[in-house]
Amino acid sequence: MEIFFNNTLTKEKETFIPLDPQEVKIYSCGPTVYKNATIGNLRTNIFQDVLRRMLQYNGYQIKQVMNITDVGHLVSDGDDGEDKMLKSAREEHKTPLEIAAYYTQLFFKDLEDLQIQTPEVICKATEHIPEMLSYVQDLMEKGFAYETSTAIYFDISKLDQYPILSNHNLEEQKAGARIEVDHEKRSPYDFALWIKAPENHLMKWDSPWGPSYPGWHIECSAMGQKYLGEQFDIHTGGIDLIPTHHENEIAQSKGKYGKIPAKYWLHGEYLLIDGGKMSKSLGNVYLLKDLKERGYDPLAYRLLCYSCHYRNKLNFTWEGMEATSKSLERLRNSYQAHLQGTDTLTDNDQEQLKTLENKFHQAINDDMNMPLALSYVWEVAKFEKKAKEVAKVLAKFDTVLGIKLDATKEETKIDIPEQVIQLVEERKQAREQKDWAKSDVLRDKIKEMGYEVKDTKEGAQVFKI
Repeated sequence: MEIFFNNTLTKEKETFIPLDPQEVKIYSCGPTVYKNATIGNLRTNIFQDVLRRMLQYNGYQIKQVMNITDVGHLVSDGDDGEDKMLKSAREEHKTPLEIAAYYTQLFFKDLEDLQIQTPEVICKATEHIPEMLSYVQDLMEKGFAYETSTAIYFDISKLDQYPILSNHNLEEQKAGARIEVDHEKRSPYDFALWIKAPENHLMKWDSPWGPSYPGWHIECSAMGQKYLGEQFDIHTGGIDLIPTHHENEIAQSKGKYGKIPAKYWLHGEYLLIDGGKMSKSLGNVYLLKDLKERGYDPLAYRLLCYSCHYRNKLNFTWEGMEATSKSLERLRNSYQAHLQGTDTLTDNDQEQLKTLENKFHQAINDDMNMPLALSYVWEVAKFEKKAKEVAKVLAKFDTVLGIKLDATKEETKIDIPEQVIQLVEERKQAREQKDWAKSDVLRDKIKEMGYEVKDTKEGAQVFKI
């Protein structure tokens, strides 16, 4: 069955034809590990995971490379400002490597909680300095880079076209103004490949140009080449990477190899919070731990991401999380009902299941149309007859969904302290005796301990707050 992608590079929906008919090679831009990943960041990781699961569903082997940026990403996303790692290290009174190790560990714990498969290759920028240096030297020798007193810059005037992905008019591109700090640059749009380090700079390496450190963009080009070759199938990332980081990756590859590194470029859209942007000033920067502390299964957030196509903005609300959490529970209950079912399926039933299975397959192959795919998941879940054959189809779907449809309530319930459980039981007895005053007092005590009680049709449910 054919696979289709909306290719950012060509601005068209295209049939996917891999370079190797057996193995698909993917480069995914990973985190800059100077702070916790937000649920907005993790939406991109979920979309990238669905991509690889969809390709596996179609029988492909996967070789996915993901970088860990632990040096070189400046706070402006351009060529000025402080390195994000150094800024975080100063604020938290740790070394840059301690910061990187700490937030890398937290990031992979989030991936684990979201059932995101680990890419075949995880590569840290600081462990690939020689590859980056070699890449920059090649660009210098080919005439695509030049040295100033502060850095080695890529010369965009040597390219036949720049930019390529965003199609911005450089004269109108406000982002250009952010990097006009080095008056030795030939163009304000030339970008730093390698930056000469001040004497007190914490992260620097010896190079032909003295103690220095890499720019942000060179790491992905160097590591992509090392592990995937001069050209690979798919490059993924968030939409915010298009106008700067991915444009510059393409420029570097064209300079070194004369070709664009990936055939297909896929980008995930932003996550909105209550219809607006996520920001510290609004107090709505949510982490996965915030969802867990409110008692939500992280996979409910993964399911929420399927309510919207990865190329469209998704609006996060706590009401939406609550509704999706209940949907996840219903799906899991349906799976268990079918798994324990003893109904016999007729030929017509089998044909209906096969049709739904094909429709699911077509939906995921159509640029990962998860909202449509999920509609077919629900049709199977609501199948009138309860039989193991139906559960088997749902389990097959879950190889793409990754939401643990086979999880039971015992496996997913949160760990509640014994003292809280005792207070919940006392409150239950007070309510049965219609002692509402005592019930309210016990509710407040439970809240003081960091938990909230919600009264539902199924009884009292406890959530961490």
